[in-house]
Amino acid sequence: MKPLSDIRVLDFTHMLSGPYATMLLADMGAQTIKVEPPVTGEGTRRLLADDPEYARDGMGAYFLTLARNKQSICIDMKSAEGQQVFHRLARHADVVVENFSPGVAKRIGIDYETLSAVNPRIITCSISGFGNSGPGAQRPAFDLVAQGMGGGMSLTGEAEGRPLRAGIPIGDLGGGLMGAIGILSAIHARSVSGRGQHVDISMLDAQISMLNYMATMYLLSGKSPERAGNGHFVHVPYDTFKTATRDLIVAVITDNFWAALVDMLADAELQQSQYDKQPGRLAAKDHITARLQAHFQSKPCEYWLDQLGRRRIPCAPVNDMAHAVNDDQVRARDMIVQMTLPSGTVVEMPGNPIKLSAFTDEGYRPPPSLGAHTDAVLSDLAGMAADDIEGLRARGIVA
Repeated sequence: MKPLSDIRVLDFTHMLSGPYATMLLADMGAQTIKVEPPVTGEGTRRLLADDPEYARDGMGAYFLTLARNKQSICIDMKSAEGQQVFHRLARHADVVVENFSPGVAKRIGIDYETLSAVNPRIITCSISGFGNSGPGAQRPAFDLVAQGMGGGMSLTGEAEGRPLRAGIPIGDLGGGLMGAIGILSAIHARSVSGRGQHVDISMLDAQISMLNYMATMYLLSGKSPERAGNGHFVHVPYDTFKTATRDLIVAVITDNFWAALVDMLADAELQQSQYDKQPGRLAAKDHITARLQAHFQSKPCEYWLDQLGRRRIPCAPVNDMAHAVNDDQVRARDMIVQMTLPSGTVVEMPGNPIKLSAFTDEGYRPPPSLGAHTDAVLSDLAGMAADDIEGLRARGIVA
């Protein structure tokens, strides 16, 4: 049995931050029901859907990944009757998740105040750019906005270059991760109190949290950390180096790693006593980095990985996408999985990073067609008769 198979989630999310949170819950077995507007469906259904490279069976990469293991129902939440139908479902749900702009949830009747009157055990979660409180709560935000305001971009890039965003959308993904953690925390709290609560997730809050010790350093000293490229402001060498093939990472954070490195290279210029300890290496960072670069560029990355690995010196290649998704360790951990679409087409995508010893049968169901489960959910969950459902469909309330 999957670990969250007793949890039912009603999912109003769209784009990335919210769908990523509910994807994680669905991967762990939660019955996750996408509640979508009739006709158009949720926005990511159409993203890249017509791209010959990035789509299969009319579904783009976004939807293929984020909507896996979910169901779909269509309800017109702009209508009072649609909201009444949804409230019948909410009586039997555990969690309602949305990432609308603040105020939208209340307007369509899915806010905690409204739903807790219907179901006192309900847990609601909102994921927004700036949260539900504070002077900036109403501001719109996407990934880049969160990354920029969160301070991480100021630390990313070369020392003399412009601030850079992370290559992956950590503003969105960070909000989604915190959303999943917050929901699971609220579920546990409910097992003690018997009552639900609201989980308020801000993408900006998530980015500030990820600053972690670096923010504490600033708050202690008043000094802002500077961009250091791929290097480190304390450890030397801790950087990327060009080789005859791919770039190479060497991460020396203890003196014994340094001793093993200089022994491997047999370079008299590096075998100086003042470099034996971290402060001496930091003082000569530029010289040491240049000297190491001269060594590493002489042979392929694979040669250095073998030599460094034999001495247990922390190292890695800088993988492009092809190398990353085909890495032996990644594949051995089932982090690239296959999913079979209704047409029989098999697609690959990243798997579930949460590995539990009692949960080995992961399984990935393809994304649902729009409204595919409307009748079944309204019948099984809300207890509605077939004639009543047909009447709602005729009036455009469900689809």
